[in-house]
Amino acid sequence: MSDKVYVFDTTLRDGEQVPGCQLSTPEKIEIAKELEILGVDIIEAGFPISSPMDFNSVIEISKAVSEPTICALTRAVEKDIDFAADALKFAKHKRIHTGIGASDYHIKYKFRSNREGILERAIKATKYAKKYVEDVEFYCEDAGRADNEYLARMVEAVIAAGATVVNIPDTTGYCLPEEYGAKIKYLKDNVKDIDKAIISCHCHNDLGLATANTISGVLNGARQVEVTINGIGERAGNTSLEEVAMILQTHKDVDLHTNIQSNRIYALSLLVSKMMRMPVQPNKAIVGRNAFAHSSGIHQDGVIKHRESYEIMDPADVGVPQNSIILTARSGKAALKYHLERLNYDLSNERVEQVYEEFLKLADEKKDISDDDLIVLVDGKLPEGGFSFENVQLSYESNGQVTSTITMKVGSEEMTATATGEGSVEASYNAVDKIIGEKVNIDEFLVQSIGDRSDAGKVHVRVKYQEQMYIGFGVHQDVVIASIKAYIDAINKIASIKNKSLAGTV
Repeated sequence: MSDKVYVFDTTLRDGEQVPGCQLSTPEKIEIAKELEILGVDIIEAGFPISSPMDFNSVIEISKAVSEPTICALTRAVEKDIDFAADALKFAKHKRIHTGIGASDYHIKYKFRSNREGILERAIKATKYAKKYVEDVEFYCEDAGRADNEYLARMVEAVIAAGATVVNIPDTTGYCLPEEYGAKIKYLKDNVKDIDKAIISCHCHNDLGLATANTISGVLNGARQVEVTINGIGERAGNTSLEEVAMILQTHKDVDLHTNIQSNRIYALSLLVSKMMRMPVQPNKAIVGRNAFAHSSGIHQDGVIKHRESYEIMDPADVGVPQNSIILTARSGKAALKYHLERLNYDLSNERVEQVYEEFLKLADEKKDISDDDLIVLVDGKLPEGGFSFENVQLSYESNGQVTSTITMKVGSEEMTATATGEGSVEASYNAVDKIIGEKVNIDEFLVQSIGDRSDAGKVHVRVKYQEQMYIGFGVHQDVVIASIKAYIDAINKIASIKNKSLAGTV
């Protein structure tokens, strides 16, 4: 049996420190429940003394989940620890996470103290937290820049005082992977009773090395990783949960494992992105829109013939329904034929050659080729009919419900439907679904503001229909209308592929 690596998720604490991305208590509870299903071992629910809402969030998360350990952060201050203990009173499994700076930068400039004085405070805080809970984690802040000999003294002292987990943060993201791994090994080799505590990695991404440093720490004996969904966090962010989990899952030779249910990663990534209003960069490893997308003809041909030629993970392993073969000027005939067959075209090789010549000319003019473009290349025109947006009227209730009345043209016929939802976009999408007579599942929804108006935007929506993914775009000075247009754009692509354009037949 391989060694277990404990996953300590701090999305709701360190991750939420991103400016402008704060979560409400109900939102935190929803994410915490999903983290529990994902299989994380510890959820750092907040910093209770920092605000009344953080204090309440730790209480409510403690009530809402039962399997993971619920952790509350403190400084090495008795009042902080009192607040944390009080906030954790309903947790089935509870941990207090206290600590203090370990580097001379922090000791001299932040605390205006000396090494011995800081050591005394570390021991005192650990013993005080131990009065409340058995499970005490101690963080040696800025350990990445700390002197290893002094760091070892601090670690040894807090373990003797009762710490069950010792966190070795690369707080500023300074370390190189070899350097950070050597620091963990030094502690393993030089700290008395080091086996009485779990060593934890908490790495920041200031130099883009958070995941590499965390893996290096694990390979040198650390058995807990402190991570966030999508790698969110202060400054350049924290170590990404999905990256660490999939590295360990993919590299079976390292003989380490986590309890993460990897097929739930993508859905949780989307949820966190939506709730924190923080889009995931397209090229983000594991969960980015382009993580399983192929546009080079050589790569496309290889993936179509045998997926593992260019993919070391099955998209389904992380909850992505399928990879994407993107048509661009760099695509080859194999990719074109793949998409033509997906659109139910059975063309001879000679006809594919003819379409390919026209495709290359069009691809030189456009960044991406859509399904509509392919239909026009083959048939000379789009099918008659289609859906188009006409008008929307919104009304808002005191209970937060929104009513949306949508008018659309279906071919030459005008149709109207009314529906409700918890927001303007949800209500409008529900009304559109009434008109088309079928529910279409939203897989991804991203908004980008444009111009000087806060309500203007570009909307990207990806929907799933019969195991296929379709992308729609919308732009408007009103972001709700942009959202509706994006949704209808995706639906039109489904209708074009199915060669249907009447209400109720998408």
